[in-house]
Amino acid sequence: MKETLFVGMIGGGQMGEALIRGMIESGITAAGNITVAEPMMRRREYLNKTYQVNAVETPAEVTEKSQVVILAIKPQIMEPVLRQYSAHITNDHLLISIAAGIPLSCIEQVVGGNMRVIRVMPNTPALVLAGASAMSGNENIRQEDMEIAQEIFSAVGTCIEVPENLLDAVTGLSGSGPGYVFTFLEAMIDGGVLSGLPRPVAEQLATQTLYGSAKLALETREPAAVLKGKVTSPGGTTITGIQALEEGGLRGTVMTAVEAATERSKSFGQ
Repeated sequence: MKETLFVGMIGGGQMGEALIRGMIESGITAAGNITVAEPMMRRREYLNKTYQVNAVETPAEVTEKSQVVILAIKPQIMEPVLRQYSAHITNDHLLISIAAGIPLSCIEQVVGGNMRVIRVMPNTPALVLAGASAMSGNENIRQEDMEIAQEIFSAVGTCIEVPENLLDAVTGLSGSGPGYVFTFLEAMIDGGVLSGLPRPVAEQLATQTLYGSAKLALETREPAAVLKGKVTSPGGTTITGIQALEEGGLRGTVMTAVEAATERSKSFGQ
């Protein structure tokens, strides 16, 4: 696919950069086949210098040669940006949106109902090629379109296909999930400091503990409850700490956070 896939990207922010890096490093396409539309000159210069991609300003430049056009923009500006580009997008383009909460139908209303559109919800660990993404296509999508999207987003982590009505829940769970994890990580670090550890020591131990625990869960594929049971001995330190978490309502609070973020995602499409 490297020599033939031409990718346009509208938006050169962090997630856009992650996708650029993933596509180049995985060999999905060559840097010279990627064109990024980015309004900030300094950012364009950075992307061009760092990745040797074509960084441009105008809609015509980003869509002219591209077979795939990735909408790497915030949901709040999706409609005006799409209207700016609509005259330059044709049925020959495959559109991939990573804007949280924007339904396929909203994109179709602006660019036309015959467009092939895929909606993807990635997350920020894609920046280190360890993201979790889920995607859904509209009724015009062909199997080869889904395969292209799968390959692009698998280059920055894992990617699964789900019905579109589940993508807001994906946003609430994995899309927003890094924020929950970093909040928990910060709390673990502060707990270590409260217990007498120097902050650099607490940071190193807590970060490695989260990384190792996630790696263990991924590699063993055992349920979280089973893994938790393996580190909680009767009357031990871990079960005592878990009791404190339960008394503080951690489980219910996290569930409420996922639910609240899901509802916020739904509001973007209304």
